[in-house]
Amino acid sequence: MDVIRVLVVDDDALVRVGLSMVLGAGEDIEVVGEAADGAAAVEAAHRLRPDVVLMDIRMPGMDGLAATEALRAETIRAGGDCPAIIVLTTFDTDEHIMRALRLGANGFLLKDTAPLEILNAIRRVAAGESMLSPAVLDRLIHHVVQGTAATSDVDAPATRARAALDTLTEREREVALAVGAGKSNVEIGTALFMSTATVKAYVSRILTKLECTNRVQIAIVVHEAQR
Repeated sequence: MDVIRVLVVDDDALVRVGLSMVLGAGEDIEVVGEAADGAAAVEAAHRLRPDVVLMDIRMPGMDGLAATEALRAETIRAGGDCPAIIVLTTFDTDEHIMRALRLGANGFLLKDTAPLEILNAIRRVAAGESMLSPAVLDRLIHHVVQGTAATSDVDAPATRARAALDTLTEREREVALAVGAGKSNVEIGTALFMSTATVKAYVSRILTKLECTNRVQIAIVVHEAQR
């Protein structure tokens, strides 16, 4: 069994201890280090090479969003692999969500997320998926929909989304709807009687056909089409 190496980043020592205890319950997860601010997180990630970073947003000095940007930029310069980054915070404002995702975060969870969900989120992003808690996904979709509602042609986004979904095969559409509901590849495979590898192949084709860059954008298209 491959062990997922995790770096925990939070300026509150008690939170770091609590998260480390939660992660310790996962036999396939190992906490390889901790950091109390963004600058220390960037240094630790460079030194420890974790698979996943749990990144707090509000910290002294370099905050979590700036650290996320720095990690991505460093990876581009070095041409290596950047760890998957899950932003874990008490702050769920649209601004934080949108900025974190624009900067390349793989997931966004609230600190009151149940321990089991945090463990599953780490496993999902380590496997190459994106992870947003249902509450965060709802806020993100609402943010996008509110933005389109301000345009002169309110129906245009829904029309475009329906046309985009019409380009999918029936099976691809089923997978897209499941992605839109926030289901993981494993959950989709179980529901549709497909292997996880097959689901991944379908998701890749859907991303290409819908001209989306990640699963969140698929969810937005699905939501728009249902308006």
